[in-house]
Amino acid sequence: MALSLPDFPWDELAGAKKRAAEHPDGLIDLSVGSPVDPTPARATAALEAASDAHGYPTAFGAEATREALSTWWQQVRGASAVDSSCVMPTVGSKEMVGLLPLLLGLGSSDTIVIPPIAYPTYEVGASVVGAHIVAEADPAKWPDQAALVWLNSPSNPTGEVLDADYLRQAIARAREIGAVLASDECYAVLGPDSQPRSTSLLADEVTGGDLNGLLALYSLSKQSHLAGYRAAMVAGDTSLIQEILLPRRHLGLIVPEPIQQVMAELVRHPEDTDAVRQMYQQRRSVMKGALEAAGWRIDGGDAGLYLWATNGSDSRASVDWFAERGILVAPGHFYGEAGSSHVRVALTASDDAISRAAARLA
Repeated sequence: MALSLPDFPWDELAGAKKRAAEHPDGLIDLSVGSPVDPTPARATAALEAASDAHGYPTAFGAEATREALSTWWQQVRGASAVDSSCVMPTVGSKEMVGLLPLLLGLGSSDTIVIPPIAYPTYEVGASVVGAHIVAEADPAKWPDQAALVWLNSPSNPTGEVLDADYLRQAIARAREIGAVLASDECYAVLGPDSQPRSTSLLADEVTGGDLNGLLALYSLSKQSHLAGYRAAMVAGDTSLIQEILLPRRHLGLIVPEPIQQVMAELVRHPEDTDAVRQMYQQRRSVMKGALEAAGWRIDGGDAGLYLWATNGSDSRASVDWFAERGILVAPGHFYGEAGSSHVRVALTASDDAISRAAARLA
């Protein structure tokens, strides 16, 4: 029997994409968050060096890889309690977003809380196991029966960042009701100059070193133009890591050893990401100015890879407005009913494409 899942959202954009492609100067696709800039030479060199991978890798990850990843959590994310037993590589962060409910053994009798405006896969992961879904951002309103609560900071699509006070409240409430609290932080190092990195759920200032019941995800796809490598990780409570490791081993959810080596090499050089962050912030500045000049309001925050824009119209009508100008964007209703008057404008296009899109809006 087939799983009861919603249609894949981006299939809905076929008509708008066709219209946008008819623009005399061609299509500019700002609908998806797939990096277009070159993969770093450091990554390709590490991949080549690790290419003799004749043995099976482990689902938990090589010890050297986990040591490098845990050091990154300690030094970059301020989470000193994360050691090599608290982290493992994953097949992109989407693996964990989509399968965490299944890996935790949740089912139809469980409740999963997601943000009201959220990446669709949080809901899909809950649907895979038949769980009840509650969209709620206020920890005080999370239901007592919740088994898993998702946070996303910086948010896809809004760019909003959750501060330390909120995260402490979220932890307190999750522990009060006995829920696993999982934070998707894959855009964490792509903030503005004033706050280049968001606060992690696992940071000492939030947890006091106690990771009980907590998990955080991170991906190298955005910070290192590495989406094609499917290189990400999950960190947090050691007992939860071990709980989700066993089914991952059975299912063969394993990051290839050469990719693990690339991850280890890249996280040893966190300074490389600053140029990437500045590049996306420059693109943000260009598109934000053009959108506002064209009568659009930008809501949410200024971290991550997207602008969350509205002119008060229904998101479908807004997608058509952009398509008439040869630009494809994502409708806000993809991210929940609360987003139905917004569109998500991705910054994952070349500088030239961003400049041409801004000129079309003018």
